[in-house]
Amino acid sequence: MTTTSLFAQLAPSVLAVEPEEFERAARMLKARTGILLGEHKREMAIRTLGMRARRMGAESVGAYLSVLAQSPDSAEWHDFVNAFTINHTAFFREQHHFEILKKFVRTRSKPISIWCAAASTGEEPYSLAMTLREALPAAQGQCRVWATDIDTQAIARARKGVYTLERVKDIPEELLKKYFLRGTAAKAGLVRVKPILRDMIDFEPLNLLDSRWPVDGKFDAIFCRNTMIYFDRDTQSVLLDRFAPLLKKDGLLFAGHSENFTYLTKRFKLQGQTVYTAVG
Repeated sequence: MTTTSLFAQLAPSVLAVEPEEFERAARMLKARTGILLGEHKREMAIRTLGMRARRMGAESVGAYLSVLAQSPDSAEWHDFVNAFTINHTAFFREQHHFEILKKFVRTRSKPISIWCAAASTGEEPYSLAMTLREALPAAQGQCRVWATDIDTQAIARARKGVYTLERVKDIPEELLKKYFLRGTAAKAGLVRVKPILRDMIDFEPLNLLDSRWPVDGKFDAIFCRNTMIYFDRDTQSVLLDRFAPLLKKDGLLFAGHSENFTYLTKRFKLQGQTVYTAVG
């Protein structure tokens, strides 16, 4: 029996989230993604669970969670996870990191490879691609960005590379003209990333908790910013230990402004403001 047919047998009703259902959803989300659904997110979680269960025709949130538990390969898992991920991002967010990256890649042997491990809707990987092109104008075709995120809907939006003018307001005007096309007529108020930038990036959905990552080779830098804060300390330590061997010699790991890995692992040492290098 398919997941859809299972849900179809459940009569819709007024949904409420019981305390035990919230706890169960939190456990399922953590087991699947490592994301912590804390008590401070209860109100958001109640709305999200009620919405997903109602949309799928479940008679209760508990019934909805039971069907998910019985169907680990269901497409609904993607929507369940997507509903709880936070895609707060911006072009050139934490500007100092891009200045550091620009100087760093000029010292590196080609080809250059960067992993953006929390790509969201694409603002960060496109910022990385612009930085690479500006830093190494003669190295076209020798710079790649691998952009991943657990949110499949966010990755789909990132691939399209279409943004409102409000979203691109922090991009310097000269870069905006160089790397984006402005929409006209029905597309007025929108911009689209030019192919010269888009073709530098490989977008893929990826759960950082997967036992295997489809990684081919090593990276000069890994950007995993403002993501580890959603994991517990044990999960953070495991991920850092997995990141370390994926960096080339003297490669850099960029973290978010509120993240500190100094006491979590001996695999990295702090090199600058929220910038780390692998040890050994």
